[in-house]
Amino acid sequence: MSAMIMLPLAPAEMGRALAARLRSLRLAKGWTRHTLAMRAGITAASLKRFENFGKASLELVLKTAHALARLEDFNKLLEPPAAQSLAELEKREALPARKRGSI
Repeated sequence: MSAMIMLPLAPAEMGRALAARLRSLRLAKGWTRHTLAMRAGITAASLKRFENFGKASLELVLKTAHALARLEDFNKLLEPPAAQSLAELEKREALPARKRGSI
């Protein structure tokens, strides 16, 4: 049995992977593209572009996830990492909240 090395996906590859998962979910429900597009409030052409090329706005992806009852999957996306110690947690709490980023 060979070990499979998981390399990070590039943005375009991730878009295509998400599109393939969305298509699978749509087909598992027995929905056409038109049905999902109507339920999500998007155009069928936009959905087709996403499914075929993995290109879509975040709003389109979230609307389709909502229509497929999978919006909760995005809830933990981009959450900061958990503190590894009590000292780290206390340090984070002591820092003033930044209003703007700087380089």
